Amino acid sequence: MTPTILLADIGGTSTRIARARHDGVPFDVRVEANDDYGSVEELFGAYLATLGPEKPHAGVFAIAGPVDSDDVHLTNRAWSFNRLALAKTLGLDALTVLNDFAALAHGVPTLGREYLVQVGAGHGVEWAPILVCGPGTGLGTATLIPRADKHGFDVLPGEGGHVRLGAVTSEEARVIAHLGSELGPVSVEQVISGPGLVRLHRILAGETSTSPAIIQAALDGQARELETCHVFLRLLGRIAGDYCLLTMARGGVFIAGGVGAAMAPLFAASPFRTAFEEHPPYHDHLANIQVQVVVHPTPGLLGVGQVGRRILAGL
Repeated sequence: MTPTILLADIGGTSTRIARARHDGVPFDVRVEANDDYGSVEELFGAYLATLGPEKPHAGVFAIAGPVDSDDVHLTNRAWSFNRLALAKTLGLDALTVLNDFAALAHGVPTLGREYLVQVGAGHGVEWAPILVCGPGTGLGTATLIPRADKHGFDVLPGEGGHVRLGAVTSEEARVIAHLGSELGPVSVEQVISGPGLVRLHRILAGETSTSPAIIQAALDGQARELETCHVFLRLLGRIAGDYCLLTMARGGVFIAGGVGAAMAPLFAASPFRTAFEEHPPYHDHLANIQVQVVVHPTPGLLGVGQVGRRILAGL
């Protein structure tokens, strides 16, 4: 029986699960709503129960949160587990756990052009750092660092969603002041995320809605929702430019996450690219950086599949 590895990308809202063989390509992909399960153990137990005798030998899980010990806690969901205990519960010989955007970064070099939407001009410099960031339930960041021998990249995880958000315009100052009175010091992901989009629309338009509804209305040309999305993308552009300068990501910037993918058609006509480049005295530098939006439906699984491929090669 061909060995397989269990793959998962565990987000705050949903979990994408698959298996892979030695090529690392995910198959039997399923997307599960986290609200349908009481725990990580229950979710994966239900998946494994459908497989019959062909059980995975090991697992690679990406989680939306920092990974710095065997005790793992999701940032935007009240789920936690111990890596060793979960491996035993699921019958896995080994379980690797990594941050979701670190996992996503592992998959970026494998993305085909059909899964990328370029925003503006610019070009990627070969064997230079690559920034991966973007909004979903939170906002994730990771950096691909080229190896000295030019045989692939190492991934540096980050928690850029939790840096403090500053204001450049009076409109942004109003948003931050409003949220500051509710939340205290405002972090980037409290505005640049799915829940952040809801907060932003409530402040700017005086309406309460869901992030999918706001995005769909903007795509349909509804003025208030479109304006909210443009403010959102302006902020995202500025923050992505900040992060790009921090990492000197001349290899390119990849905007990922479910909210980023859903907004992909809105980027071109939005202030995103202007805000990305507007970092004096580095305008010309940033104007040369290639920015692409990732629209693959399960990019995190591509990343954990690449990690899984290397694990299976050692079995």
